[in-house]
Amino acid sequence: MSIRRSLYVEVEGHELHVTEWGAPDAPALVMWHGLARTGRDFDTAARHFSARYRVICPDTLGRGLSGWALLPDRDYTIEAYAGHAVGLLDRLGVGRCHWVGTSMGGLLGMALAAGAMKSRIERLVINDIGPRPNPAAITRIRAYVTARPSFGGLRELEMFLRQIYQPFGALTDEEWRVMTESSARRRDDGRVTVHYDPEIMRVFAEQPDGLNCWPVWDGVACPTLVLRGATSDVLLPEVAEEMTRRGPAAQLVTIPGCGHAPFLNVASQIEVLERFLGS
Repeated sequence: MSIRRSLYVEVEGHELHVTEWGAPDAPALVMWHGLARTGRDFDTAARHFSARYRVICPDTLGRGLSGWALLPDRDYTIEAYAGHAVGLLDRLGVGRCHWVGTSMGGLLGMALAAGAMKSRIERLVINDIGPRPNPAAITRIRAYVTARPSFGGLRELEMFLRQIYQPFGALTDEEWRVMTESSARRRDDGRVTVHYDPEIMRVFAEQPDGLNCWPVWDGVACPTLVLRGATSDVLLPEVAEEMTRRGPAAQLVTIPGCGHAPFLNVASQIEVLERFLGS
């Protein structure tokens, strides 16, 4: 049975937390989470892939067990995260790797595969995000991530997470429990709130709606797989189809029973990753 390990790595003056699985000398598979999530979201998939990969699941700065930024407007951006990712993998001795990125983690993988890690990312999986996310969906996401919720305990937090992340698809009770425990922090008054630095969401909310990363997408050259939740409002069907014609001319797989974004935890979704990463 694979053992989950916690690492704390200093990168550019920040302490970043990494959940790592598998043999340290195995080929590297990086799994990077979404905007308001943590690396623990990949526990189920990482446990599976750890049989033959060194699976690296970071907590982005300001999330989970990683430190918080002193200069949020500078440090809570894709550009900054790209620098953190390169520094982190260098510190861990990772040269080439596969990359699976959900939502924000997909935008980050896209940026790296077209830029600083163009020669290092061998295969890229983009999970339910595209070069032009739907502005209406970004408005929806802003509505809940910019709130500062407060709960009397973890059971209340779990009910909240089950509601807002219902589009992730079918999670077991154990997976919801792990998500709850890895998404919680205590406030000074003893109540529970979400794990992330609220400044992340302020910076996110102040960004313009019209994100256009098509020039970045056109710079990606490695084999690429795009996953789209069948009811996703973030990655629209026409954008996903365009991603198969431009840039790396990605493979596209639609995941039934999910919106934004497939949790990559059930056998059928893991099998899609298996076929692509192993081909």
